[in-house]
Amino acid sequence: MNPVKIFRLTLAAALLTAGTLAATSAQAQAPLKIGYTDVQYVLSRMPESKQIESELKTYNDQLAAQLKSKSSEFETKVKAYQQGGPTMTEVVKADKEKELQNMQQSIQEFQRNAEQSLQQKQQTLLKPALDKLQKNIDEVAEESGYTYIFNSDGGGSPLLLHAPKDGDISDLVLKKMGITPGAAAPIKSGPAPAPAAAAPAPSKTKTKTKK
Repeated sequence: MNPVKIFRLTLAAALLTAGTLAATSAQAQAPLKIGYTDVQYVLSRMPESKQIESELKTYNDQLAAQLKSKSSEFETKVKAYQQGGPTMTEVVKADKEKELQNMQQSIQEFQRNAEQSLQQKQQTLLKPALDKLQKNIDEVAEESGYTYIFNSDGGGSPLLLHAPKDGDISDLVLKKMGITPGAAAPIKSGPAPAPAAAAPAPSKTKTKTKK
């Protein structure tokens, strides 16, 4: 099993156990009330979601265009090397091979950085919406008397494995924000730039030097 899933399931169990203990010690004060919400579902219904999707797509397209440009330049130089290789001196041949290897490494590094940058962009864009969501969850929980609210997000590893339907506060949170509940696709980041179909840099081969 994935270590992350194990951690999250363990965390959920720990929270539920803590909640049970808290209920036992607080029975004389107030009953324990546990609710849950699907974070992805609520986010997808928020008006900010369309703007986030649009900005992520634009940013992803920019990264993909840069990657395509770098890959095209690399492929052009590979073809030039393959066509002119037989007439190159050993010194020129070695210099071209080194240049191609450096370009290939640069493309691979750009891909890694682009993926990380896209993830960071998504987190930055989502933060205000998540902060707003958290604020409204807190308000609904307080108004409705919930002691704990769990995330039942079906898109990842939920912290809630089973619960009665009347414990779902997702629609209450949406109504709190003035949004009409309804099914919608969850927010997703744009596809990461596709790996470049770059030909491997040619290895050194012995050829007769043209005199």
